[in-house]
Amino acid sequence: MTEDRKERQRDMYRAPDPAEGPLTTDQGVAVDHTDDSLTVGERGPTLMEDFHFREKLTHFDHERIPERVVHARGAGAYGYFEPYESCAEFTRAAFLQDPSVRTPVFVRFSTVQGPRGSADTVRDVRGFATKFYTSEGNYDLVGNNMPVFFIQDGIKFPDFVHALKPEPQNDIPTGASAHDTLWDFVSLQPETMHMMMWLMSDRAIPRSYRMMQGFGVHTFRFVDAQGRGTFVKFHWKPKLGVHSLVWDEAQECQGRDPDFNRRDLWEAIEAGQYPEYELGVQLIPEEDEFNFDVDLLDATKIIPEEQVPVRPIGHMVLNRNPDNFFAETEQVAFHTANVVPGIDFTNDPLLQARNFSYLDTQLIRLGGPNFAQLPVNQPVTPARTNQRDGYHQSMIHKGTNYSPNSLGGGCPALAGADGYAFSHYAERVEGHKIRKRSESFKDFYSQAALFWNSMSDWERRHIVDAFRFELGKVGAVHVRERTVGQLAQVDYDLASQVAQGIGVALPEPGANNHKPQASPALSLDNLQGDGSIRTRQIAVLVMDGVDTGQLTQAQEALTAQGAIVEALAPHDGKVLGADGNGYAVDRALPTVASVLYDAVLLPGGPTGTPGLASDPDAMRFVRDAYRHGKPIAALGSGVGILSSLDPEGLHIASGHGHVCTDRGVVTDTTTGTASEEFTQAFTEAIAAHRHWDRPRVRC
Repeated sequence: MTEDRKERQRDMYRAPDPAEGPLTTDQGVAVDHTDDSLTVGERGPTLMEDFHFREKLTHFDHERIPERVVHARGAGAYGYFEPYESCAEFTRAAFLQDPSVRTPVFVRFSTVQGPRGSADTVRDVRGFATKFYTSEGNYDLVGNNMPVFFIQDGIKFPDFVHALKPEPQNDIPTGASAHDTLWDFVSLQPETMHMMMWLMSDRAIPRSYRMMQGFGVHTFRFVDAQGRGTFVKFHWKPKLGVHSLVWDEAQECQGRDPDFNRRDLWEAIEAGQYPEYELGVQLIPEEDEFNFDVDLLDATKIIPEEQVPVRPIGHMVLNRNPDNFFAETEQVAFHTANVVPGIDFTNDPLLQARNFSYLDTQLIRLGGPNFAQLPVNQPVTPARTNQRDGYHQSMIHKGTNYSPNSLGGGCPALAGADGYAFSHYAERVEGHKIRKRSESFKDFYSQAALFWNSMSDWERRHIVDAFRFELGKVGAVHVRERTVGQLAQVDYDLASQVAQGIGVALPEPGANNHKPQASPALSLDNLQGDGSIRTRQIAVLVMDGVDTGQLTQAQEALTAQGAIVEALAPHDGKVLGADGNGYAVDRALPTVASVLYDAVLLPGGPTGTPGLASDPDAMRFVRDAYRHGKPIAALGSGVGILSSLDPEGLHIASGHGHVCTDRGVVTDTTTGTASEEFTQAFTEAIAAHRHWDRPRVRC
């Protein structure tokens, strides 16, 4: 394992523990009193000469920097990246050459629309930005959890964000897309249709940042040592699979725990359950650029994996939380133009705009041109520039600051012709200066139809429900009607279901000629991950009389597989087990909810635990878990609690010693030990994440 150069660099900037010395001013002057201002007498005016008071208040007044216009709500972590093998055949990038070399990384996940104080689980795109601290300088892969974007040309970005953000007259809604201005824009801009299909799917409400894909969105270029280019699209794939929340529970999470995703990431890393992602690439030889139905420069399109498979080239592990949220997660500055030798751009008009916009944004947010000197943004390789002065200059420069020079010995000198320096890809370009979009960008609906065709039945139901909710919040009826008209160009059945739900007339069938194509790789059904139950949160509902032996056995079996098991009871403290001993409760039921867990276990006991059936919090917990498709297991008398819900048509164990599994519900009426068969069946149900073909409960 190689040394983590980024971690060593961070050590240089860590402030000492305050316990190691007295409180001082910013100038290092010791302070013996910080609770009262310097005044004229006990009740007199404060004196201007109280430098400690003035410094303390001034710093406090300036503690907040402007938040990001988009991606303001975020969470971050450090880690490392390792390639699987040398990628020299298509790129000269040094960090993609040697499997024994670990490249430090910092990753920031985020929502897009809401401010810093908004909730994690809103329906929104999620940012997935990775800063690689490579031996050749910083490389930023600034992407999202969806492989496409709303617009094709960056000149429309201000219009799109203005429409997406809270409406100007009342600053409503916060962190949400269900409002008039966004859908007005969308209904008038048909290039948004593909992205809107993704946004209305469950991809927009991820279960966890650890269970979320990432994409570079654009087509980039790899460049090898001989200067040959290869088009490339980047994919991050989580080892735990790609999983989402249900819209109903996502809304409840906003009240129960607005930091749901942020907390999940932090606690997993603190517990040593490090998130892992595989980096894959789609590679397209330059001579094949025009061999597709879509334009590779169009950021609203994908290349289906069935046409160009994703080639795994390395993996990333996030293993350290930041020491200070503001200094690191808030001040980290990503930029699509931060590239290293071997990685270059294409003429994607959205990417070209981002290459301008990101730098411009950092200058205003971080107070000037020296933001690269902040520890989280510093490269691990030495930075030698002739840039000087400016706001927040923290370096004490000596010598010359121009090039060429002789007084400074010609330093810093230009890199030699040995291939070390960055060299832009020599692409031939010519043409007139015009404002016109290529005709190859004009297909707005076929890939939206591809996405719809690729969804399973339950995913389609959720998409329809999402459109109905979002458009149901739109007050302008003509905007509803126009949007449904756009959906008719994608799929008439989809448009009809949405129209019926929002009370507008059925549209005329769209005059589309889409090919009946589908891409199985787009469905969450096919992105289950490694089949493990690592880090899944399992709630065990207990009360007095529980069989603690049976419970402990099941808990140990699940924990051994990496699951996190918590005992919940109607009250905090302990419950009295059937053996007369107390069993510690992790949380009281009134403080939590089913939406915060992935599965539920209902243990039994010799005297039974039917009291849970009369506890409204417990029964709501089980009922919600059931209707949200979550795995549920019941042992012994715990089966009776589940039966009290009267699930229509669900098979539940009735005979002694018989394990019954039906659509993610595992039951066994056996008292005493939890069998290996029971534990295995429950494990498989948890690994499947959700079970959408479940019948309804009658109660």
